[in-house]
Amino acid sequence: MDASSNSEAFYEKLKSQLHETTSWPAEYLYKFIVKTDSKKIALVERIFDNMGAVINTVESKNGKYTSISINLLMRNPDAVIEKYKEVAEKVEGVISL
Repeated sequence: MDASSNSEAFYEKLKSQLHETTSWPAEYLYKFIVKTDSKKIALVERIFDNMGAVINTVESKNGKYTSISINLLMRNPDAVIEKYKEVAEKVEGVISL
């Protein structure tokens, strides 16, 4: 199975879980990890720009990685997954949690 099949299976499972456990629209908390690089961090932040997102970043103890938490109101599970895909496509090496 290739990486895109794995990620599609992941997104389908997430979509199902979000439908079952949440009434929409709802607050959703995204968490990403990137190598500490101001350009990558800014790119993730830009993807959520003008959406009313609350964004927090925390550098790891050794400074090698940065955790980015983004909290915002999303209209449905499809919108949540759309943003995950956009970040994965535009930010090289990002880890989505």
